Amino acid sequence: MDEDEDELLALLDDEYARDILVELTKEPMSVSELCTACEMSDPTAYRRLDRLQDAELVTEQQELDPDGHHYKCYVATVEDVTVTFVDGTYEVTVTRQSSDPADRFTDLFEGLS
Repeated sequence: MDEDEDELLALLDDEYARDILVELTKEPMSVSELCTACEMSDPTAYRRLDRLQDAELVTEQQELDPDGHHYKCYVATVEDVTVTFVDGTYEVTVTRQSSDPADRFTDLFEGLS
């Protein structure tokens, strides 16, 4: 039971953080879009996104607006979180999505065989 695992479980216990992750598994979203979808304020969204990024469950990417402006979108990087209890201890394992298209193609291909 290490401190990072405790922090991760505490973060996942937060309803706002979970709501953000749920929305970001559908599609990348801006803070404004997340606030609307999750019914939260901007400061709440930014605080949770900072914590989710620190835990490497979310990443940000720059998007180009048709008007030529740039803005940040957030993407979930987590695929699976598993908590295993053995011999009076627990272990938290996080499986992350591959961000490299070539890696995703290889994973898909290997899953077919």
